[in-house]
Amino acid sequence: MPGLDSHHKMIPPERKAQLKANYKPSGQPRKAAVLNLFYPGDDSETRLLLILRKTYKGVHSNQVGLPGGKVERFDRDLEATALRETHEEVGVAPQQVKVIRSLSEVYIPPSNFMVYPYMGYADHKPQFTRQESEVERLIEVRLEEFLNDRAMFYQRLDTSYARDIEVPAFRLNDHTVWGATAMILSEVKEMLEKSH
Repeated sequence: MPGLDSHHKMIPPERKAQLKANYKPSGQPRKAAVLNLFYPGDDSETRLLLILRKTYKGVHSNQVGLPGGKVERFDRDLEATALRETHEEVGVAPQQVKVIRSLSEVYIPPSNFMVYPYMGYADHKPQFTRQESEVERLIEVRLEEFLNDRAMFYQRLDTSYARDIEVPAFRLNDHTVWGATAMILSEVKEMLEKSH
């Protein structure tokens, strides 16, 4: 897997400095799992599902992410976490998803989470049900748009750890996707490009 090489393309400058200094998570990070879900749209073109999170008091407020969340004690494994959280957040039942594989984990320093991503697909467009308490909007991205190199750009942002910094990002459906989600998507993009 492309792993760190693809992650590095979308890492904000401060994170790169940490990695060069052999930065390691302090203590035991919490675990979470997310799903890169592909499915056919109404026009039969492949889509990737992203979500816009609600505004709340937290480091990931109002950010674009992948469906998923933290591990619970009753989860069988990390894949089960990704599928359960996807079901809770967007209404896609685990039996509708065929998991292809796991991807490289990503550490998120501001929230002290180690995130374990998975790739999966549904044969038919799911009947989405948004979890209104956590998900502001569903973002259905055409695969063609996602794979277009012009979707990658730089934007100046205020983050939880720095003000007015330039970060690499994806522009998808008029949303800026950066940080850990962009790092995960960078690996997905490279894997899909290599498979063609």
